Amino acid sequence: MYGRDPWGGPLEINNADSATDDDRSRNLNDFDRAALSRPLDETQQSWLLGPGEEKKKKYVDLGCIIVSRKIFVWTVGVILAAGFLAGFVTLIVKTVPRHHKHPPPPDNYTLALEKALMFFNAQKSGRLPKHNNVSWRGNSCLNDGKGDKSGAVIKDLVGGYYDAGDAIKFHFPKAFAMTMLSWSVIEYSAKYEAAGELNHVKEIIKWGTDYFLKTFNSSADTISQIVAQVGKGDTSGGPDDPNDHSCWMRPEDIDYERPVTECSSCSDLAAEMAAALASASIVFKDNKAYSKKLVHGAATLWKFARDQRGMYTAGGADAATFYNSSMYWDEFVWGGTWMYYATGNQSYLYLASHPKLAKHAGAFWGGPDYGVLSWDNKLTGAQVLLTRLRLFLSPGYPYEETLQTFHNQTSIIMCSYLPYFSSFNRTKGGLIQLNHGRPQPLQYVVNAAFLATLYSDYLDAADTPGWYCGPNFYSTNELRKFAQTQIDYILGKNPRKMSYLVGFGSHYPKHVHHRGASIPKNRIKYSCTGGIKWRDSKKPNPNTIVGAMVAGPDRHDGYHDVRTNYNYSEPTLAGNAGLVAALVALSGDRTSKIDKNTIFSAVPPMFPTPPPPPAPWKP
Repeated sequence: MYGRDPWGGPLEINNADSATDDDRSRNLNDFDRAALSRPLDETQQSWLLGPGEEKKKKYVDLGCIIVSRKIFVWTVGVILAAGFLAGFVTLIVKTVPRHHKHPPPPDNYTLALEKALMFFNAQKSGRLPKHNNVSWRGNSCLNDGKGDKSGAVIKDLVGGYYDAGDAIKFHFPKAFAMTMLSWSVIEYSAKYEAAGELNHVKEIIKWGTDYFLKTFNSSADTISQIVAQVGKGDTSGGPDDPNDHSCWMRPEDIDYERPVTECSSCSDLAAEMAAALASASIVFKDNKAYSKKLVHGAATLWKFARDQRGMYTAGGADAATFYNSSMYWDEFVWGGTWMYYATGNQSYLYLASHPKLAKHAGAFWGGPDYGVLSWDNKLTGAQVLLTRLRLFLSPGYPYEETLQTFHNQTSIIMCSYLPYFSSFNRTKGGLIQLNHGRPQPLQYVVNAAFLATLYSDYLDAADTPGWYCGPNFYSTNELRKFAQTQIDYILGKNPRKMSYLVGFGSHYPKHVHHRGASIPKNRIKYSCTGGIKWRDSKKPNPNTIVGAMVAGPDRHDGYHDVRTNYNYSEPTLAGNAGLVAALVALSGDRTSKIDKNTIFSAVPPMFPTPPPPPAPWKP
């Protein structure tokens, strides 16, 4: 009987399968040999051998993190390679020679500026600072004020500046010189800094303002007198009256008495000194204590000028012979403008822009000297200053009427400087004759050059390309061209090919009318008359007074390099101050503009501040 496989098929055992155990064993051995002769793949091996032993990874413990040793080695290697590469590149850069792009050489105006400022170092009186850099000068007139027998109240008048080739300290032109220097710094401080002269010019101004604070009771609110002059120039007394004009002596050797001149009714001088202190207070605005001191002194002087009217040269004063004042109304406009800029007090602006004051100052007179800025007449400078206010702040009523008039008059004055008009004659060499052929022309020329350049910069800053002279429109470049031709004439582009700035170029005056420069520093003290041999010598000065601008040529472009002829060869503080201002205005390139805002630093907003916008509406 046959059984059945439940899946189908018989369950019988075939004969072929009925083998002995030996046969089966032999057959299995054959099968195993056949199987072993064939290579096993990885899966088959895993079935037979079970899980294999994994390769053990290695790690680096960095404390805060554990990383693979392989990653760590690669990372460190990359960092070291990068460091090596950077060091190698740096070494190459440092060792390979480089071609530096040298800055352009300073222009002539910058070179002349550095020299023109040195003149003030040579004019210092008192105990000189160690860094004065004028080897032939020393301490001088250390008893000024102390030995005065005129009954002057102020006893310490050591310091300040000598005016010219003598040793007199004339405060009227000196105050104008300090105001002009301060004005130039306020407008062109960036140019001074680029020339490396900003600290120098500020030190020059401070030497002057420190001295002015000694000439009156600067701590008081009200004063009754100020010092107008130290020294004497009247030579009518003869040899028995040695003074700063009759004696030819180095300031260091002066042993005669130097009188002090005070005044109790001198509005012109006081208002000019107020302008000097007020403008300097803006220059030193970062030194708040000193600036405040200057403003207070200026306010005291201004009150004195307004309360006690009069001119400082009235009554036959010694200064009348040398620096006679024609009026004090122009100083009121000039000084009032500077007081406004220094304080922001609109009462000063109201006065400076009052039509009656403008009329008294000659704003509507015209005349041959109209538009000529000098130590005596500051109206033109004040008009330019107030035109600046109109251009940039436009204060409106009640100032607009006068400011518009000043603006128009400034435009007319600028027209008169141009060669297309006949307001002023010119020499054949091109020098404008602002003083109509009278001696000592250069001091007026440099002031006009400064105003022309400054006004052109004002117009440029106000995005105005020029101005009208009658029906004709002129570019601001015309003003700059005028200033350049005049200063270039002074620096040597003239028929004589001579520089009128001592030390600039190779051909300049060698016989400057100056006591200190004409007498050698040889440890010999020459008496009042003993130094006359040096005055009359035909030899060049033994000491070069670098930076001194002499009085200038005559109306025929002629110049006599003679020490005794001061109309040609004497330099002055006021003249050099105008030169410095013109040079810094022309120096550098035209990308360096005026400082539009510093002069207004104390001026409050002209109009009420608009209210803030309303808060956004919320539903």
